[in-house]
Amino acid sequence: MTSLTSGRSRLRLAPYLFLAPALILATALLTVPIGYTVWRSLHASRITGGGLGVAEEVFVGIENYVRVLGRADLLPSFGRLLAFAAIFVPTAMLLALVFALLLDNVSSRLTRFSRISIFVPYAVPGVIAALMWGFMYLPGVSPFHDVAVALGLPRPDFLGHSGIIASIANIAIWGAVGFNMVILYTALRGLPNELYDAARIDGCNEWQLALRIKVPLVVPGLILTGMFTVIGALQVFSEPNTMVTLSTAIGSDWVPMMVVYRDAFITNDLYGASALAIIITVVTLAASFLLLGIAQRRAFGSESRS
Repeated sequence: MTSLTSGRSRLRLAPYLFLAPALILATALLTVPIGYTVWRSLHASRITGGGLGVAEEVFVGIENYVRVLGRADLLPSFGRLLAFAAIFVPTAMLLALVFALLLDNVSSRLTRFSRISIFVPYAVPGVIAALMWGFMYLPGVSPFHDVAVALGLPRPDFLGHSGIIASIANIAIWGAVGFNMVILYTALRGLPNELYDAARIDGCNEWQLALRIKVPLVVPGLILTGMFTVIGALQVFSEPNTMVTLSTAIGSDWVPMMVVYRDAFITNDLYGASALAIIITVVTLAASFLLLGIAQRRAFGSESRS
């Protein structure tokens, strides 16, 4: 009887033992840093005592949040971020969907080569991609400038104030399309071929098949990639930060994540940087859940009501 009881106890503990490594890693790498950042955002350094004084860390509540939100450079920074997202998110999603639909129609040999060639940019680190594109944007070495001169067109101003947002969005799109394409292509390959055969018998051509059959059935994949793309847009950092030395149009406060980096590691305002990091996290979560809610209502609203 004792051995039977101990055996049941081991069975009950088995799931927790399997989950323990993941829970420990999540706690160490996610929960603890977030908790520490929240704690730092609610404190500040104050000079106390007479004479030279002693710096002490004291609780200040939401003072850092009020100070950060009242800064003059924060609103323009979020404005540039929204302009970047307006270009990056729809373009990356549309190109990924188009490439996935095209790959779903070509032969298996071409599919393998095309899938790898489209996915490879995602494997390139953002810093390297920004440097590579940055040199192609420079007027002295840019092949685009040479083509424009040869065609008698005005030289594009990739690194100026008028074109820098689109230039950085292009770098981010170049790296993000491959990841989204793989998810959508995998979703397409999971659809039963019987649906395609029935649609072709009913007279659907490939264009109608894509719009009326494939796209509606991969809506869950579109929602997932849409969330990833929005989160990536709101957290853009490596591309503009790498190109600071190449363009005078990019300052240290170009996007909110660059402001966090500047405050934390250049001006040594760790408390303000922590508060701004929490604000960005909340905005990212709110935007993600809002997008997810809207997409689910439009895609699954009729199912949930029934």
